[in-house]
Amino acid sequence: MIVGTIPKKGCEPRIRRGDTVENSGQRQSDSGGSDRTTEPEGEKPQRPRETGGGFLMGRPFGVPVYVSPSWFLVAALITWVFGGQLERVLPELGAARYIVSLFFAVAFYASVLVHELAHTVAALRFKLPVRRIQLQFFGGVSEIEKESETPGREFVLAFVGPLLSLILSGLFYLGMLFVEPDTVVGVLLAGLMISNLIVAAFNLLPGLPLDGGRMLRAVVWKISGKPMAGTVAAAWTGRALAVAVLVGLPLATQTGGFGGEAEGFGSVDSLTDALLAAILAAIIWTGAGNSLRMARLRERLPDLRARTLTRRAVPVAADTPLSEALRRANEAGARALVVVDGQGAPTAVVREAAIVGVPEHRRPWVAVSGLAQDLKEGMRVSAELTGEELLDTLRATPATEYLVVEDTGEIYGVLSTADVERAFVAAMARTPS
Repeated sequence: MIVGTIPKKGCEPRIRRGDTVENSGQRQSDSGGSDRTTEPEGEKPQRPRETGGGFLMGRPFGVPVYVSPSWFLVAALITWVFGGQLERVLPELGAARYIVSLFFAVAFYASVLVHELAHTVAALRFKLPVRRIQLQFFGGVSEIEKESETPGREFVLAFVGPLLSLILSGLFYLGMLFVEPDTVVGVLLAGLMISNLIVAAFNLLPGLPLDGGRMLRAVVWKISGKPMAGTVAAAWTGRALAVAVLVGLPLATQTGGFGGEAEGFGSVDSLTDALLAAILAAIIWTGAGNSLRMARLRERLPDLRARTLTRRAVPVAADTPLSEALRRANEAGARALVVVDGQGAPTAVVREAAIVGVPEHRRPWVAVSGLAQDLKEGMRVSAELTGEELLDTLRATPATEYLVVEDTGEIYGVLSTADVERAFVAAMARTPS
């Protein structure tokens, strides 16, 4: 039998080539005309190619690692700043100090990659899919596609990153014991030791989106039994932390709070510190807000129910003219077609976009089977699916329409990805930041 969705009269379907359902990874494709579209036997629809937002550097543990273009700006800044430090410590290097500084910048981001790989390995150990690792402005990020199932796993997943940074800092310190301090190797090891210590300390601050914020979320989750309570506490702590960084970092440097000389207001260094504080504060504030928004969205995801989003369908024979099939659907108040074979078994899906692409004067001469896509494995979904489980199921087999069935195997109707997209967008619109 062939299943298809019928657009409301006077409405064009909102399915465009290349559209996606946000956070579901599901591709929606559209092609007009009345030709039957079927993939070769055994071939599944392909997901859109992941661009990664940067340069692909490799796939450790099967996870793609991308370097964002912004990294080159930061690498240049680190090279310039560290080069200035080398000029005071090792003046004999001359212009070669910038080559050493560039090596330091690369080694530092290699340490950041190790930090992110720790998160990735832990996520894979807990069977959580990792989309990618991206090295970017002010560090890196591991994009884990699912939430941890328990607060204990959440805590471990967050803690392993700073733990690896602390271990690296300790290893670089041990290396310093075997070299002269006033040498290139000694200075590099000291710089990497200090930078990894700073990375660990900064990430342990108790506010989202930092690792310490996720650890705080896990603790509150464990105590309260509610993951949302943990997210709210860690997100607002993150926002308070952003304000503290914005105000406290410039004040600390201007008053010599970090052990250096006090700087006057308006100096180049003080303006640089203020700009750095503003960028860090913006990153933390935005990340905390996004974490809170996504948590509240997940609370609304259970409202996405396959049963309530499914369109009613009517059965017709494979050789039924499209005009006759639409007439029967309109009489029954249905918006989908189910084309059955001789035994009444489902065999294919009629695409809504294909129906719209047939001019009205041609519909009496076009059989519904000519507008169909064969039902593949994964295109039959349970009417009981809800929330993230529904989105995960649709993401596993990208299509524009799905056959929805009861647990008994009885046909319930047709689910259109356009309807899921609208419901998802509506849920996002109702989610406060």
